[in-house]
Amino acid sequence: MTFLVKYISLLGLVFNISFALAQKKNEVATAGKTISLQGTVIETITYQPIADVNIETSGGAYTATNARGEFKIETKKGEELIIRHKDFETIYRTINHSEPITIEMLPNKVMATSAKAIFTSRAPTQAFNSLLDSAEFYLKKDAKKSIEFIAEALKNSRTVKENSEAYQLLGDIYTYWKQYDLAVSNYRLSIQNTTNHAVKIKLAKAYQLNKNYQESLATYNAINKNELSNWQLITVFEGIGDVHQNTKSFEASLQAYGEGLKVAEKHLITPKVTDLNSKIAQVYDAKGEFDKAKGYFNESLKLAKTQNKKRGLEEKIKVADFQNNLSDYSSEIQLRKEALKAINEIEDDSVFENESALTPQQQNYKIGNAYALQKDYEQAITYLKRSINEADGKEDLLVQKDATRKLSEVLRDAGEFDKALLAYQNYVDLVDKVYSKKEKDITQAIQFSKDIAAKQNRILSLESERALSESKYQLSTEQAKRQKLIIYSLIAGVLLLLILAFLMFKSIKQQRLANNLLALKTLRTQMNPHFIFNALNSVNSFIASNDERAANRYLTDFSLLMRAVLENSENDFIPLEKEIELLELYTKLEHFRFKNKFDYNITVDKNVVVNDFVIPPMLLQPYVENAVWHGLRYKKTKGHLNITIVQTASDEIKITISDDGIGRENSKALKTEHQQKQNSKGLGNIKKRVLILNSMYKDKVDVFIDDLQKGVDPGTKVEVTLKKFKKSF
Repeated sequence: MTFLVKYISLLGLVFNISFALAQKKNEVATAGKTISLQGTVIETITYQPIADVNIETSGGAYTATNARGEFKIETKKGEELIIRHKDFETIYRTINHSEPITIEMLPNKVMATSAKAIFTSRAPTQAFNSLLDSAEFYLKKDAKKSIEFIAEALKNSRTVKENSEAYQLLGDIYTYWKQYDLAVSNYRLSIQNTTNHAVKIKLAKAYQLNKNYQESLATYNAINKNELSNWQLITVFEGIGDVHQNTKSFEASLQAYGEGLKVAEKHLITPKVTDLNSKIAQVYDAKGEFDKAKGYFNESLKLAKTQNKKRGLEEKIKVADFQNNLSDYSSEIQLRKEALKAINEIEDDSVFENESALTPQQQNYKIGNAYALQKDYEQAITYLKRSINEADGKEDLLVQKDATRKLSEVLRDAGEFDKALLAYQNYVDLVDKVYSKKEKDITQAIQFSKDIAAKQNRILSLESERALSESKYQLSTEQAKRQKLIIYSLIAGVLLLLILAFLMFKSIKQQRLANNLLALKTLRTQMNPHFIFNALNSVNSFIASNDERAANRYLTDFSLLMRAVLENSENDFIPLEKEIELLELYTKLEHFRFKNKFDYNITVDKNVVVNDFVIPPMLLQPYVENAVWHGLRYKKTKGHLNITIVQTASDEIKITISDDGIGRENSKALKTEHQQKQNSKGLGNIKKRVLILNSMYKDKVDVFIDDLQKGVDPGTKVEVTLKKFKKSF
């Protein structure tokens, strides 16, 4: 008898459920017919039409106003019409008739506050950065505390850039907590302070999340794509695709996703390649082109497996949902079981909110549902019970409620009516708990929104105070401007005097350089006739001794020497290699004349890079000439003349001219009074050249003269130290 009563009660319950479902279906079927609603959106104060206003219905239809503020949208009676625009307050209207409507929008005052910053020095940048770090730390934990830190950071802000960073982070906070309208406001404040492509992308995304689709597209399209990094460029294309997908413009969405995919594949940005393949698959799924969707889902799933486990898990669940849409329950169950295994592996390292699709209770519920659709009630009951236990442990009332309802239906279909009735009673209890929790959540959400709005108003008040302070600051700076003008004028005068002094100094320096060059040229012209005179005397001596052949040979070599001397006479410097050639030619001529008096040797050390050094022309020849004419010529025995060139440093060489002649003192004693005057004049000429060169090039030449040795023929040693000159030939 008891069993019969329960059976009758269960039949009544089943009948009531079936009746309710049938009634619901009948309500949907008999709902009002689709109507084509036309309307115009105007501004409340000026009555001017507003273009690009987002028009959306609660049924999912979307359009936007044209340039005349007009729109047309398919809807039904009883649906809610939502009108959004970035500069106006959002309006909600219930559709009661099909007559054309006019909607007036009130300008939004949120952006009226100036976002310009005042350059003050209230606090060091370090304090600002510390407050910003604290705000970022609490971003996902405590929105109120995070916003308070932002407010303090703005008080300590010193520059426009810091203001921009603060408002950007504030926008990130509101985005995370799904306060998208406030996120939009703060991203716009950030951009008003400092233009930043990254913030523009965030603003466009916030517009999209707030369902301001026209504003989102306009923001994305206004970004200069040539200035973006590859990642940012892909993000922009992806964002445009998301907006078009939200508005069911599937072809435009596929085109944008395709552009982003090209860039991602070209630059091997695998995470974005995975995401875009997945999104393209979702668009094809929405279009009903399941074969194409399947191909892209297979590609995204293959790529996701190469990334971190969480990304692979997310994609696996998306593909499982797709398989459910195709009624391919076997493939769906296999993917969800793999997902469950992956969830268990990463659950210790990752925190999944109950709202996430990655929770084990969600997947167990969907596996149970798939088994139920296959009429495999035993497996369905097993997984639904697991889902209920998991949800109970994690206080996930929504999943627990849905899984319990489904368990009741499966038990009923399996013929276990007692258990079905018990499960249904549990379901009813859970529904009460869910409603109670929702009421509590709604109350908390309302309070949260009020607190957030209050804190945002506080920040906007801070901006108003700044704007006022800026005006006062500008007034106070006007007085200082005159003083600054006087100071700047004085500084400009001093700078002008300094420039004039510099130009005069430069002119004097150039004049001095020109004088030195002229003096060097004059000294060179004085030395050349001296050298030519001595050479002609040599020729004369050959002619006097009737040695015509020797005179001809001498004149031939002499002409070569003279040509080289004349070629170099106009240059301030010649390569060291040329000077060595001149010395060899000159010494050869003197040896030809006095070959019985001396032998000579010219040695250049192998480490000397002759091409790296330059030398004033005819600097060494006079010392060689003195060695021959005043030292070796009077020696009773055959003498020696040695010329050696060695490198003593990377930028310095030493040239030594030594002879074992009679020496300076003995030579001086042999000279006539006239010869002594000529000699001192020649040596003075060389000394003047060296002095001028050192004054011009900062001690590049050093000459040291001493006796070579002690004894009857002490000889003479001349050491010329030469540093590198800047080549000017």
